[in-house]
Amino acid sequence: MGTIAVTGAASGMGASIAARLTEQGHRVIGVDLRGTDVAADLGTAEGRRAAAVEVTRLADGQLDGLVPFAGISGGANRPASLLVSVNYYGAISLLEELRPALAAAGESSVVLASSNSTTTQPGWNPKLAEACLAGDEEAACTLADSLADEGGVLTYPATKAAIAYYMRTRAADYIADGIRLNAIAPGFIDTPMTRAGRQDPKIAAGIEAFLKSVPAGRAGTPEEVMELVLFLLSAKSAYCVGTLMYCDGGIDAHLRGLDWPKVWTPQG
Repeated sequence: MGTIAVTGAASGMGASIAARLTEQGHRVIGVDLRGTDVAADLGTAEGRRAAAVEVTRLADGQLDGLVPFAGISGGANRPASLLVSVNYYGAISLLEELRPALAAAGESSVVLASSNSTTTQPGWNPKLAEACLAGDEEAACTLADSLADEGGVLTYPATKAAIAYYMRTRAADYIADGIRLNAIAPGFIDTPMTRAGRQDPKIAAGIEAFLKSVPAGRAGTPEEVMELVLFLLSAKSAYCVGTLMYCDGGIDAHLRGLDWPKVWTPQG
């Protein structure tokens, strides 16, 4: 059994993951705005630092796993920059702050939350994902707010693509410290966040049309995502490093069946 930190642990997928890990006998350190072991606003640099300090303290300096699942979707009157700060930096900056505690465990696992919106939602700007990946939060937030993306609907997939890029490009570096980085890309999962989206007049019609196109014919459940996260946290997936796994009812494969794999062409 190990000590695992879960962000977004007060509701949705994060709550399901935290509950099952606790049932399995793990020591779970929940992080959210309220109602968890650590109360912190991961949309701010100060909140992330405070969360990392408290998680490290509660874990006695050694963390076996991290599931940074706190996130927000696009919606009416929501600044795009907030999605950048919460979804990308709230996960990646916290991960970097907690890297010493993860390394101290000798062998640890991190499961990041990407999204299949990165490959099934058209129109998002790759430059915003690149700006997130560059590590300058202020510049990325400024760019997000300049793109006239009302409610951050197109910012959401850009932040989730940046998470996948970070995981893929940094996995080899982290595994040198015994830290496995992997990510999952859920499709439309029935959570409080997505239920709110279905009530938002600006995006509800698009969401319903998207759901009708899912080959499985339904939304996913937090429990289905949870089982995949538990696998990637466990020793059963010990050779999975830098892996992005889809959990989306088949829509990514349906829309982009020939996009991957591609022939590798070495650079230089």
